[in-house]
Amino acid sequence: MDIIAEIAQAHDGSLGMAYAYIDAVAKTGCNAIKFQTHIADAESSIHEPFRVKFSKQDATRKDYWKRMEFTLDQWKGLKQRCDEVGLEFISSPFSNAAVDLLEAVGVKRYKVGSGEVNNFVLLEKIAETGKPVIISSGMSSYNELDKTVAFLKARGVDFSILQCTTAYPTQPEQYGLNVIGELKSRYNVSVGFSDHSASTEACIAATALGAEILEFHVVFDKEMFGPDAKASLTMQEATQLVKAVNTIEIALKNPVDKKDNSKFDVLKSIFEKSLAVNKDLKAGSVLTFSDLETKKPKGFGILANEYEKVIGKKINKDLNQWDFLTDDDLSE
Repeated sequence: MDIIAEIAQAHDGSLGMAYAYIDAVAKTGCNAIKFQTHIADAESSIHEPFRVKFSKQDATRKDYWKRMEFTLDQWKGLKQRCDEVGLEFISSPFSNAAVDLLEAVGVKRYKVGSGEVNNFVLLEKIAETGKPVIISSGMSSYNELDKTVAFLKARGVDFSILQCTTAYPTQPEQYGLNVIGELKSRYNVSVGFSDHSASTEACIAATALGAEILEFHVVFDKEMFGPDAKASLTMQEATQLVKAVNTIEIALKNPVDKKDNSKFDVLKSIFEKSLAVNKDLKAGSVLTFSDLETKKPKGFGILANEYEKVIGKKINKDLNQWDFLTDDDLSE
């Protein structure tokens, strides 16, 4: 399972905090960590509105993106730290300039955010790198995705698609778990789930439904500053999720053959039951359903599931209450 912890802007522009997140995510069991690479002048303008007006220190959304920037050397340092702790460094570019920067950093693959899926200029730039791409389908209809998929296929891009709901935090009725199977069937590519629910349930369910990639926001505390904090998992939740997902993955790789229950023979002999009588009965008595009980273990009387064959039969000897009922007790 490819499990990606998204930092996004949780570092709030602090390089030290970004390093702290890398070290913390490395302990959760995730295999990758994802940042966002913003170059404000290349991607935004003063006219861009805030999705959530959370910031008291940024006059415009562009000012916020400016504060989220790191230099090339700083990005290289973050990538190096990821290498040291065994995490794949991934980042979503939001401009062609960001792609150039990430190429210099040395990313292995790209993540395309929901708002960039129809940005063919950016997709062309990424395609030219020849590297794999993960795209989020959050705000895209199938008609739009069809065009993006055709665009990527025409350029020979190795891509995956994530079911994603662009809502923060996402409510259960918005998860769109059904889309996981639909995407796999429609595009025949690796499919995953990008979560903003702030809970572990959605990713666990997605895993059971065939998701091969999971992505979710992480934060040190859900009360922290930033637009995504309330839609994130804590490090403890992320650790629990990874453990659960790994368990489910083992289960999915080991299907149970319900046609063969021979391995339960010993347990069946213990737990299954034999027929008995629930009262004293004299020889010649005709058995009725109300005379029957079942007792453990199996094999000391007629099988419980064969009770119908004794109804209406006479017994050939006296039986005491709770005696097992065998074929030898029945008259021919």
